Amino acid sequence: MVALTERIEKRLTIELVEIAEDTTAIRSLDWDRDRFDIEFGLQNGTTYNSFLIRGEQTALVDTSHEKFRQLYFDTLTGLINPTEIDYLIVSHTEPDHSGLIKDLLQMAPEITVVGSKVAIQFLEDLVHWPFKRRIVKNGDRLDLGNGHEFEFVIAPNLHWPDTIFSFDHKTKTLYTCDAFGLHYCSNSTFDDDLTAIEADYQYYYDCLMGPNARSVLSALKRMAELKTIKMIATGHGPLLYHNVEELTGRYRTWSQSQTKAEAAVGIFYVADYGYSDRLVQAIANGISKTGVAVELVDLKAAVDLQEIRELVGRCAGLVVGMPPAADIATIQAALSTVLGSAKDKQAIGIFETGGGDDEPTYPLLNKFRALGLHVAFPVIEIRDTFTENTYKLCEEAGTDLGQWVTRDRSIKAMKSLSADLDKALGRISGGLYIITAKKGDVSSAMLASWVSQASFKPLGFSIAVAKDRAIESLMQVGDRFVLNVLEEGNYQPLMKHFLKRFAPGADRFQGVRTQPAQNGTPILADALAYMECEVVSRMDCGDHWAVFSTVDAGRVSKPEALTAVHHRKVGNHY
Repeated sequence: MVALTERIEKRLTIELVEIAEDTTAIRSLDWDRDRFDIEFGLQNGTTYNSFLIRGEQTALVDTSHEKFRQLYFDTLTGLINPTEIDYLIVSHTEPDHSGLIKDLLQMAPEITVVGSKVAIQFLEDLVHWPFKRRIVKNGDRLDLGNGHEFEFVIAPNLHWPDTIFSFDHKTKTLYTCDAFGLHYCSNSTFDDDLTAIEADYQYYYDCLMGPNARSVLSALKRMAELKTIKMIATGHGPLLYHNVEELTGRYRTWSQSQTKAEAAVGIFYVADYGYSDRLVQAIANGISKTGVAVELVDLKAAVDLQEIRELVGRCAGLVVGMPPAADIATIQAALSTVLGSAKDKQAIGIFETGGGDDEPTYPLLNKFRALGLHVAFPVIEIRDTFTENTYKLCEEAGTDLGQWVTRDRSIKAMKSLSADLDKALGRISGGLYIITAKKGDVSSAMLASWVSQASFKPLGFSIAVAKDRAIESLMQVGDRFVLNVLEEGNYQPLMKHFLKRFAPGADRFQGVRTQPAQNGTPILADALAYMECEVVSRMDCGDHWAVFSTVDAGRVSKPEALTAVHHRKVGNHY
């Protein structure tokens, strides 16, 4: 095993490990990465895994993130002259796996790129010059010689539409890219310690794979046809070797639970070089926060129109991404099927995919509205460069739709508790606080009353945060925020402001006096006191997260004033 370090302050390292016969893992360890997109906070960094397989011919499975360019190629050229690589197998084209493909093809233009039809289309727009390619379908094989015969499994939407798995029949290793991975950076190449990784494994599933549960089950069914799988070589985190059956079984259990959810939303869109996919993922994550299942359909892929009719028929909500005008003719039949299968009392949301010349949205929205569908959120129009706020807006729009879809279920749950117990729970009182948070350009806030000091050493307290709150994605482990304490007799204006329902992407601080904390988070100028805090851990408590945080600094503006107290009448809803 060899480790190379670029610069200590960046904490980027490369690990080389022989994981099977003629098979070397090149693992790019990103120790300090703390976030993937706006909604996906990382506690333990991540890795980007690449693999070199030598038979009579040589194949490279995936590359790495562009931040590892120098480190990765120093390592790869120490193993092999890139011109001796015959095939580059592209599991999918998301930049954290494909970021160095263009560089590799410049070094070795005779390499044949192997991937799904969609992946090759994406790469044409990434590379911008002709390259050798081999498009593979489900069940196709590639023989490298010396027993290394690869069989390909098409696994769309895990979690991009171009994903394929690759199975080496000699070593019984399945290369799965994002699926079955986790964002977890450590010196352990394999899943030696299941207890250490299982929380991150499930969190990764919830964020990336849960919205694609039916696709997960389809992939698992195809994997079963491969018979014996000894190792799963993932694109992120440790490779699965010691717990393959257990961890794939968890994917099956979670996905079956998702597909049996009481409510589902179908998202129909056109994959467009990563832009629409990230927007869709943000919307899907927002919907999933509310406990609603999500099913994704790429309208440009080969889609059976009857399957679209059946999906629309069983969905409580629909989301449609309008593609660039150049693509509208190719998806017209599928889009017309969605519209023709919609029915009243469903929710509808429409967004632009950001292709630069998107088809108009409002004519289609008006058609859905005329059918009696409820417009769950305003049309999301992409007019500027994509930012973190763009994805946050999409996430909040998805949450609004999910909350509307589950409104009847929520009311039923409120009525299910016995009156005596409901009133007894309501006697648990708490203070009144406003939590403010900021990450990059994204900021948010919420009114909180479930706050309690939890420790002296370190100074820490706990907050219960509902999973469908907009601020939840800004309160991952390592995130910083401010706890603003409201003053008894002077809390109504702030309470009224932060209790109102904000439109997706709305500025929650408009009209409120603030000043920046040391960590950049807004402090409410009219609060009685404030504390600057950092999230240390989170515990799953059903429909809430119990968030434990430590306190770094704080100040009281009126030493003689008292904290506002909230007395509830009922205990099973706010």
